[in-house]
Amino acid sequence: MTSVLLDPTGELQPIERSPIKKVKSLSGLKLGLLDISKARGDVFLDRLDGLFSEAGATVFRYKKPTFARPAPIGLIQEIVGNVDAVIEGLAD
Repeated sequence: MTSVLLDPTGELQPIERSPIKKVKSLSGLKLGLLDISKARGDVFLDRLDGLFSEAGATVFRYKKPTFARPAPIGLIQEIVGNVDAVIEGLAD
């Protein structure tokens, strides 16, 4: 099974990708929480941090400089090099 992901920044040719394998347990998982710098997004991520940590995941926190732009390439590379999965926190 493949999925089509569309990039809202002007993608001309959609990329076909297979879904990633779902995790069976949070124990031992390295999980990244990305705050996109919207108001109160940190409150949501603080709660997730606690829940995932209690379930045995190692949580890494990241923050974009601004919600108005894509994450800087250096931040993306840091996240990809450190974690198994990422949750992006949105709020207003």
